[in-house]
Amino acid sequence: MLLFVGLGNPGPQYVGNRHNVGFMAVQAIARRHDIAPWRRRFQGVAVEGAIAGERVLLLLPGTYMNESGRAVAEAAHFYKLEPGQIVVFHDEAELPPGKVRLKTGGGNAGHNGLRSISEHIGNDYRRVRIGVGHPGDKKLMERYVLMDFAKDEWPWVEALCELIADGAGLLVEGKDSTFQNKIHLAMSAKGFVDDKDEPAAK
Repeated sequence: MLLFVGLGNPGPQYVGNRHNVGFMAVQAIARRHDIAPWRRRFQGVAVEGAIAGERVLLLLPGTYMNESGRAVAEAAHFYKLEPGQIVVFHDEAELPPGKVRLKTGGGNAGHNGLRSISEHIGNDYRRVRIGVGHPGDKKLMERYVLMDFAKDEWPWVEALCELIADGAGLLVEGKDSTFQNKIHLAMSAKGFVDDKDEPAAK
């Protein structure tokens, strides 16, 4: 079994925020794989289904970003999951908009949701880092990630979430490099990201 966690903040005022792109990606996975209905569980909402022949729990913590680890830890303990069975989808300001990178473990780069998860279950979970761009000044970061995507950004956001949903089976199978590269090639073909060679996922 695997646990897919989308990071974001609950509530209608946050729905379109850059910080909520993890929620968007996991919701797209649920739609694509006909996994429903969402129910209140693990201090958030969750739904369980099959992807690529594997049981997967999809979780959107309702604890607000800074306390995401409480919800993740509760679900992980309930199903007796190791960190390596957990995939976290989150916004990444250090990546250009529309880029995706995968990594296992490592630092949190100032991301409070990741920091909270690491405090509760350790660092060795997988991360799908979804690039949202950088405001150019760290002092502007909090305001930037809590702003909605601009109107002209929505085409790439929606395309990327659909590509993530399409590739969810590759994540289940542990084919992180293939997942990352397929998304990059598709986003390049659509003209949403540049076509430079991508390094393999770490």
